[in-house]
Amino acid sequence: MDVLTQIVKESAIGPLTAWFKSLVISLFIAIVVTLASMLVLLLMHGSQTVITFGY
Repeated sequence: MDVLTQIVKESAIGPLTAWFKSLVISLFIAIVVTLASMLVLLLMHGSQTVITFGY
């Protein structure tokens, strides 16, 4: 936990207020969770997906 606190303190969001830090970290976590779930869905159902290239 000390490492995470040090990273946040020395990052660009370090001097911001606590609620804004929580908002930024929550947004980052939401993006990461969304990307991870999309990857899982792609790996589960990717073989059934029809991909065509063209105009």
